[in-house]
Amino acid sequence: MSDLNTPVGVALVGTGFGLKVHLPALRDCPSTEVVAVYHRDRSRAEAIAQTHQIPQFSDDFSALLSRDDIQGICLSTPPFLHYDMATQALLAGKHVFLEKPATMTADQAKSLYDLSRQQRLQITLNFEFRYIPAWMTLKAQLEQNTIGKPRLIKVDWLVPGRADASRPWSWHASAEAGGGSLGALGSHVFDYIAWLFGPIKQVCGRLITSVAYRPDPVSGLPKAADADDTCLILLELLDGTPVQVSISATAYSGRGHWVEVYGDRGALRLGSDNPTDYVHGFKLWGAELSDPLQEIPIPAAYDFPKTHPDGRIAPVARVITHWADCIQQGQTSAPSIKEGVYAQLLMDRTQESHETGCWVPVPDLETFLEA
Repeated sequence: MSDLNTPVGVALVGTGFGLKVHLPALRDCPSTEVVAVYHRDRSRAEAIAQTHQIPQFSDDFSALLSRDDIQGICLSTPPFLHYDMATQALLAGKHVFLEKPATMTADQAKSLYDLSRQQRLQITLNFEFRYIPAWMTLKAQLEQNTIGKPRLIKVDWLVPGRADASRPWSWHASAEAGGGSLGALGSHVFDYIAWLFGPIKQVCGRLITSVAYRPDPVSGLPKAADADDTCLILLELLDGTPVQVSISATAYSGRGHWVEVYGDRGALRLGSDNPTDYVHGFKLWGAELSDPLQEIPIPAAYDFPKTHPDGRIAPVARVITHWADCIQQGQTSAPSIKEGVYAQLLMDRTQESHETGCWVPVPDLETFLEA
């Protein structure tokens, strides 16, 4: 347990999404202080530190982990690096704020879960939809049973972020590096379905690469892209409720991100048609029986204390605050590595379903963690 009055010293590891979102979110959290940044290129690490007024920089991850003024690592490197880097951090006695997806496989995620418990350290997953006001309101509506028992849940996440085939190749286009829409978007969907509606019994999935080649960023020549950019997924919840999920990062004029819940006493619809910011713009509507949908006000208590042009920063700051609270209080709660294991388990089973063409059962999380 840390001193409740002393900010958690954090090293920023991962300088793409990390600089865009994690750094300003960390600075919005009074319980964290960014004391160092890591980049494998020392000159780049130094330039980042100077530009963003970060006191220290390093190109040596092991040396970074030996510093006493660092209690936590904020890790947003590509997914194929998560397991090894998070393992090193835990063994060095550091807490981890981990960008999703947690790892490349559920077994790797379970290993991090086991190690974090052995080391008595916190791993929090960046499942920020739990902290967006409209989503918090949806959760409250479901807990109040306003529409009765769900009969059908439908998720559409259709955006054009990777629709342009001239966008250069990067790790996002590589399955081996952990790229693809299943990891980038599907991990969020799996987490919030479990959070909102409960455990999943079985899954059936189809993974598609609709843009098969992208220009190599150096040569400009076509380079194969083998990570999925489109996912069609059917789920059955433990209580039998069917769930339909359509995800695409290559949908020109896509309708955005929508969750529709049809119950035996009405319906709820959450959605945003913002194609460039997947946090700003969410609204919630509800209806009883066959009445027209009416917008549901978002309680002021859920409002962000501060917003940014990039909508992702405010909810991520809330997740980081949760992480710091867990560190300082010595208690673990969702979204932790446990939730990261479950999302990864569902990703693995979706991949298995894609490969076999069959429905695949999803094991109970507690049973999987105890195995």
